[in-house]
Amino acid sequence: MRSQRLTFLALATTLGLTLTACGGSDQAGEGALADGKVSIGVVGSHPTHDALKQLAEEQGITVEYVDFSDYNQPNPATESGDVDMTWFQHVPFLADYNNSAGGSITPIGSTSIYPLGLYSNEYDSVDQFQKGDEIAVPNDAVNLSRALLVLESAGLVELKSDTLIPTELDVDTEASTVRVTPVSAEQTVLSMDSVAGSVINNDFLARADIDPKSALAQDDPEAEGSRAYVNLFTTTEELADDETLRQVADLYHEQTVIDAEMEETKDTAVPLQLEPEELQELTARYQQELKDQGQ
Repeated sequence: MRSQRLTFLALATTLGLTLTACGGSDQAGEGALADGKVSIGVVGSHPTHDALKQLAEEQGITVEYVDFSDYNQPNPATESGDVDMTWFQHVPFLADYNNSAGGSITPIGSTSIYPLGLYSNEYDSVDQFQKGDEIAVPNDAVNLSRALLVLESAGLVELKSDTLIPTELDVDTEASTVRVTPVSAEQTVLSMDSVAGSVINNDFLARADIDPKSALAQDDPEAEGSRAYVNLFTTTEELADDETLRQVADLYHEQTVIDAEMEETKDTAVPLQLEPEELQELTARYQQELKDQGQ
């Protein structure tokens, strides 16, 4: 792990992250959404969504999902009031959005860490990649950097600089085995037949019927450096204390939802429950780290 990354890792470690679960209350909350109706912005439909929706209905909360086509849409929709909360992003993505858009989207609950993996229709192992092979990676700033770190740990790329958020400009092309091509997240799957490999976000694996266990390389969700990549429930700053929204976020860690998540991800998801205040502090600190890096 490179030295500049250790600064953030130390910050994350101080938050006392734990792999725990807790149950929700029996009645819908009495906050701004006391009518018990909650709209959630997601990217892609998943069985885990259905499990949480059913559990919420049993507790008097009506959950409606709004499925967006890409990762750039849910946060603006939340700020405009088109949806009440989102369920799709991790801490670095949120921090990058808030910095670049001047937003104040706020985390109110965590779900799981999903490994980011390298997949190929051409090769069966990392050792088979040839000099000059092309690998598609997500083009949003945070997932791009995470993909580059996966490729670096697999020995397929060399980075020229010690940065928190590397980009394709940080890749030492002469020293690297492969070439990276940033594309939209959904295009990483669609490009599979035209490139040697793709680093694919978990959201798009099920759509393409790709087994997450077939990854040739991936980051380690149990590692300290991966903790910031826990996926979040988020909402506006004004609704961050709403009891109904927080109750919905808590429902993720009920056993029936976790079981659905494990089945859907073939036991690759790593549930991680953090308190909203810890998530908010972590996001703020990561935003500052990104600013300090000039991102």
